[in-house]
Amino acid sequence: MLLDKPEGPSSFALVRSLRAHTGARAGHAGTLDPFASGLLLVLLGSSTRLAQFLVGLDKRYVTEIDLHTRTSTGDREGEEVERLEPPPRPELEEAVAALVGEVELRIPAASAVKIDGERAYKLHRRGVAVEMPLRRSTVYSAELLGYEDGIASLDLRVGSGTYVRAIADALGGHCSTLRRTEVGPFRVEDADEELILPPVEALPFLPLVEVDVDEARAIRAGRSRNDEPVRVVHGGELVAVDGTVMPS
Repeated sequence: MLLDKPEGPSSFALVRSLRAHTGARAGHAGTLDPFASGLLLVLLGSSTRLAQFLVGLDKRYVTEIDLHTRTSTGDREGEEVERLEPPPRPELEEAVAALVGEVELRIPAASAVKIDGERAYKLHRRGVAVEMPLRRSTVYSAELLGYEDGIASLDLRVGSGTYVRAIADALGGHCSTLRRTEVGPFRVEDADEELILPPVEALPFLPLVEVDVDEARAIRAGRSRNDEPVRVVHGGELVAVDGTVMPS
């Protein structure tokens, strides 16, 4: 299911609501912060087994970055930690261009990364100051859409695990808005909370291999195994993906 998450609720709150509404297991393939909006991939029932193939997909975001201040979280919900003079546009353009490629970005304090066995955001809530580690991230493209009164609008294509809040901090500001527009081949324009995609359509980026009824039964019974990164299909139904067997 493709959802267009609004600003405010957490990703978990939306999943919990769907779980209560449908009575089925539910999960998501990549969280969005409460202040952010945009595309959320939600998996229901047996399709939750497919999360492992979706969480690593590339992402696309549109964000507004306020270059007047840095905050403790890299977004508008954090405390101001530094006030700066926004750079002139040519300087900003150079800084944005320098972020494209493999870059080292500091993980935001309000994140799910574990520090000494505890989630960083829990430490942050308690006021515990920690030195957050750097993470090698991939920024495929960064386009400056506009720049006015110290507010920069960017269109970003990034690899999985890249924090846009970290990009904002690297530029000397914080995210005032954040919207996820794409996850892999999925677009927010296609979001429809009334439409549940069948499992075979949840992984369109993987090749499709048709098997006969005997082979499908053998795979489901554990007598045969396919560990290739392909969708094994029989009769239009997903049988298995990369060793993960789907129930009939």
